[in-house]
Amino acid sequence: MSKSLELLYNTYAGRYALKVLTSRPVSKIAGSFLDSYLSVGLIGPFVRNNRINLKECEKRTYRSFNEFFTRRLKKDARSIDRRDSSFISPCDGLLSIWPIDKDTVLPIKQSKYRVSDLFEDKKLASEFENGLCFVFRLCVNHYHRYIYIDDGFKSDNHFIAGKLHTVRPIALRHVPVFTENCREYTIMNTKNFGRVAQIEVGAMLVGKIDNYDQKAEIKRGKEKGKFLYGGSTIILLVKPDKLKIESSILRKTMNGSEFEVKMGQKIASAM
Repeated sequence: MSKSLELLYNTYAGRYALKVLTSRPVSKIAGSFLDSYLSVGLIGPFVRNNRINLKECEKRTYRSFNEFFTRRLKKDARSIDRRDSSFISPCDGLLSIWPIDKDTVLPIKQSKYRVSDLFEDKKLASEFENGLCFVFRLCVNHYHRYIYIDDGFKSDNHFIAGKLHTVRPIALRHVPVFTENCREYTIMNTKNFGRVAQIEVGAMLVGKIDNYDQKAEIKRGKEKGKFLYGGSTIILLVKPDKLKIESSILRKTMNGSEFEVKMGQKIASAM
């Protein structure tokens, strides 16, 4: 996979191919195939290559690849930290944490993204200046359903159309993935952490984001939505002076490394 991405992002022919591969019509065609029974044959090799543990899944047989990819886990497969003071991960993934300084976020290595570009709303972005940005990168082997991090109320979902690039680090060196990809955000007025923004980012080839609720009351640990096939990203933005990050996570992310987390795991504490 990494060699293929090098060709796509580092050669003229590859970059030309990206114009086709990252278009929404191609995404829809790929999605239709992965929703069909014809895609069932892809499941076995995918499970073996990515070492998927089917024992923690609710069921073992599926009618399409996408049904498998969005599989539900058994209720006891993830432990949700229910303590009010615990700020939890909304998903399985690789976590990076960055300060939001003057509307600038540094999610991964050399790439810079403005919060106002994520929202396309400078006034909303200014609310989170000097706060924290949590970036959860989901790889294809990760569980692709995600939950609410706290009790409270959420706004409507705001969808921003865009291209569908991979979220692997190689892509971040060439295109502003988090501002060009399709994405959907909501503002959550949480019980224990104030106003928190959550942004789901789609990815190549199929980056469909399926959020269940519009404006609604929310509960910690309740399923918020799911991604269809494609490595994807969730971003949480938190206002200043709200959280103290777990020391083990802070040390690793400050060194520029990603920290593997599980859905429902405590990653910070309310201040």
